[in-house]
Amino acid sequence: MKKLVLSSIIILVGISFLGRLSYLQLFRFSEDHLLEDPAVKVVYDYPERGYIYDRSGKLLVANQPAYDVMVIPREVQPLDTTEFCTLLGISRERFIGQMQKARIYSPRLPSVLVPQLSKEDYAGLQEKMRKYKGFYIEKRSLRDYKTNAGANVLGYISEVNEWDLKSNPYYELGELTGRTGIEKQYEEVLRGQKGVKYIQKDRFNRDIGPYKDGVKDLPSIRGTELHITLDKELQEYGELLMRGKRGGIVAIEPGSGEILTMISGPTYEPSLLVGRERSKNYSTLHNDSLSRPTWDRSILAEPSPGSPFKTLQALAALQEGVISPETPFTCYNGFYVGNRKRGCHCGGGTRTMNTGIYKSCNAYFAGAFRRFYDKFETSDKAMDVWEGHMKSFGLGNYLGYDLPTGRPGRIPGKDYYDRVYGDGRWSSTYIISNAIGQGEVAATPIQLANMTAAIANRGFYYTPHLIKKIGEETIDDPQYTERKYTTIDPEHFAPVVQGMADVYEKGTARWLQVPGVKIAGKTGTVENFTIIDGVRKQLTDHSVFVAFAPVDNPQIALAVYIENGYYGARYAGHIASLLIEKYLKGTISRKDLEKRMLEKTLEHEYAKPYSGEDFKINEYVW
Repeated sequence: MKKLVLSSIIILVGISFLGRLSYLQLFRFSEDHLLEDPAVKVVYDYPERGYIYDRSGKLLVANQPAYDVMVIPREVQPLDTTEFCTLLGISRERFIGQMQKARIYSPRLPSVLVPQLSKEDYAGLQEKMRKYKGFYIEKRSLRDYKTNAGANVLGYISEVNEWDLKSNPYYELGELTGRTGIEKQYEEVLRGQKGVKYIQKDRFNRDIGPYKDGVKDLPSIRGTELHITLDKELQEYGELLMRGKRGGIVAIEPGSGEILTMISGPTYEPSLLVGRERSKNYSTLHNDSLSRPTWDRSILAEPSPGSPFKTLQALAALQEGVISPETPFTCYNGFYVGNRKRGCHCGGGTRTMNTGIYKSCNAYFAGAFRRFYDKFETSDKAMDVWEGHMKSFGLGNYLGYDLPTGRPGRIPGKDYYDRVYGDGRWSSTYIISNAIGQGEVAATPIQLANMTAAIANRGFYYTPHLIKKIGEETIDDPQYTERKYTTIDPEHFAPVVQGMADVYEKGTARWLQVPGVKIAGKTGTVENFTIIDGVRKQLTDHSVFVAFAPVDNPQIALAVYIENGYYGARYAGHIASLLIEKYLKGTISRKDLEKRMLEKTLEHEYAKPYSGEDFKINEYVW
């Protein structure tokens, strides 16, 4: 009886093992099981990333070969580490650290020991690596930039970190991924699909050929090329004009929402973040806390919009019927709020909408703002309506553009002022600075450009975007192709557009005309305050300018914001007019102006005490 029981147990155990092995062989094959098989070596084939082109098909980003020194920890045999480290050009401490990291990741799977060798380094190492068991060289592709501009838009790639590995099972240690800009936003399209080969090993751990004749191998698939909306020449020209200046520029094609240029100054050459010096260069750029070249001012800076915001006050007042284009307001070289006088530089006198816009009269827009609020029974109701009009132009939100970062700006509502003053304890006089684009309103350069495009289109805009084509497929995403309408009726735009055109004809930008091109624009001088030792101190104003052209058939709408750039027409206005001429005519006729803008810098302003990081903290204290 005991023999029968023992035999039965042995038979059942044997059947269980056979059944489990059959199940694993027939039904549970997966790449993960092969990765765990000590008799199989896995070799990945990394594809080239997709190329990136500008709107006209000009190449912006290609690839160049690079080589990684790889290690499979369990296959490493005793070696002279000093000799090996000298050969690789790394310290013994780094070698030990990388080996520990590789073992923790996986003793069986390959890890990067030394990344991104140059072709010259590779040539010197190729033959010598054979004597070091467990190490080999694997070819990669790194980015090769065909432009020295657009770093903030294009972004960069770097090695995956622990978070990437945990959050995305696609990646293996040592792979590269997009970190910022287009590289990050379209990572899954650009990276392609890595291939894999399974190599059978014998009991002596020697390669003997493809596992199952390569039936499980997968070829790599090259990344898909992208065509983006940037104009390469305009981007490069704009960055030249921004040298020695801090700020942001965004230009949009009003009829499509395509971003023509997106500039942040100061910037850096994208090639700095490629190769073995990438980490050191990034640390230098990132730790520059004064000029902040890695901080994209075109979508992150949130200054007050200044006088360009007056155009929306005019449109809102027209829409609510509280004024007509002929309604007059008197300017006493300023306007009064109670017994306190707020200044104005228009020269004083009676102003209608047209003169109010092209002379940028603060008193006119303060009067229109008060009329707007007086229409409603309560400040809360007035604020709701006003906030709705402002936000319909894309202000106060992220807009939905296709970059992975940004700031929302600020259009304050009743809840904001209830927190500041108390519910029911404030009125239009408390927030009158909003009428002239100061106060608590804030807007990024891309929001100002989009607002200008909406005016150019007489009441609608397309979500600003950078993607034009993925492979051969033109983008037809409703997010980018459907019109977003403002709350302002189309008929109210004509007098505002005329006022903006007169800014160039006889107003604050009359000396910035482009020969043969009719432009509509608005200057802006943004007050810049900070608190120093408890005392409110005024610093050099920021220069802001918005414009679109041609007036009757807009092809470009842009916003230029220059930190500490004095009044609106001085730096921002000059740069805007040059960019418009460059885009529409291809050449610059005003060589003297171009020379001045290329040579002049504002470094002397940024060198002043409290002109750097400090002023940003309290930029909205008025």
